[in-house]
Amino acid sequence: MHAFTLVFLAALALSVAMRLWLASRQLRFVAAHRGAVPGEFAERVSLAAHQKAADYTAAKTRLGMVEVLVSALVLLGFTVGGGLQALFDGWARIFEPAGYAHGVTLIVSVAAISSAIDLPFAIYRTFVIEARFGFNRITPRLFVVDLVKQIALGLAIGVPILLLVLWLMARMGERWWLYVWLTWIAFNLLMLVIYPTLIAPLFNKFTPLAEATLKARIESLLARCGFRSKGLFVIDGSKRSSHGNAYFTGLGAAKRIVFFDTLLSRLAPPEVEAVLAHELGHFKRHHVWKRFAWLAAGSLVLLFTLGRLIDEPWFYQSLGVESASTALALVLFFMVIPVFTFLLHPIASRYSRAHEYEADEYAAAHANGEDLVRALVKLYEDNATTLTPDPVHSAFYDSHPPARLRIARLQALAH
Repeated sequence: MHAFTLVFLAALALSVAMRLWLASRQLRFVAAHRGAVPGEFAERVSLAAHQKAADYTAAKTRLGMVEVLVSALVLLGFTVGGGLQALFDGWARIFEPAGYAHGVTLIVSVAAISSAIDLPFAIYRTFVIEARFGFNRITPRLFVVDLVKQIALGLAIGVPILLLVLWLMARMGERWWLYVWLTWIAFNLLMLVIYPTLIAPLFNKFTPLAEATLKARIESLLARCGFRSKGLFVIDGSKRSSHGNAYFTGLGAAKRIVFFDTLLSRLAPPEVEAVLAHELGHFKRHHVWKRFAWLAAGSLVLLFTLGRLIDEPWFYQSLGVESASTALALVLFFMVIPVFTFLLHPIASRYSRAHEYEADEYAAAHANGEDLVRALVKLYEDNATTLTPDPVHSAFYDSHPPARLRIARLQALAH
């Protein structure tokens, strides 16, 4: 057995064990605090809502544990189990192994198999867990329509990009990875521009915000903050879920502010203004560009690393592949790399939580911090977000600060 095979198996075992350990910590911690609402929320959140959040968190966590085990088995099946080699050999009976058609069909078939394995989990999550806790509103028909649209979009956008990447890998010499990186960055920037107007409307209806008082209040906030957008829109999120949210989308002149209809139905106008001020804080503190820069740097490092491995026979052989091709290298590398980067999760989560704190500070300075507190508590309750996550689990996974810490900092800003 190749030495790197042992390294890969050890890293996979470690990541699976840690994921299951973190999930079990979350289950125990949430269950231990299920019986009472934390003191700082006692006057705002009912015991029934607190317990619903605990049970909802537990249900999602248990499903996640099963997904971790299945994902590990699938990865083993594709790699040391010979799945990728079998797909390579199967398509080689139809297409020239060195050709682009072979590479594209290989990668698309891997994506199709992975998606098919993930589909039962998505169905269970939507129609069992979300339905049990009163969140699901999507019909089976709409679920299927969404799935078909996603597949069609994935093929329409993904296949041309994949062909371009494979061509660059074959034709650009030793520095192909740099050209692929530049292409990837350009593609992501293009998606930021076209997503609001061309892609998102395929799934949801975007209606200009019509409520005059709220619109005037929001436009006043935008003027104070010096923010320009292409408009204020309400999305019909209620046709799929009762969860509420608000977000910015787009880039440059294509920027839009979007509110879920479920959020507007729950929050008072001052609270909506405070939530929007928080989102404006992300824009004003350049968080989108900072995260994009980290994404660009990370993808450059990964592609450079793949560039060093692509001609190494041991890279393929140690991961269960006897053949070698640009497509195999691409899919194999990005299939196994999450195993080795799992321990970086806390760094990414900490960075994201720092941005959330900065956006909260901006909101408290340009709106009303207490209004944001009230809005957040309502959203925690409506979305069944646990108020008592396990600290270690939260440090690994949570992109937003735990409710207690976030509310405490906002209240400190108000004094």
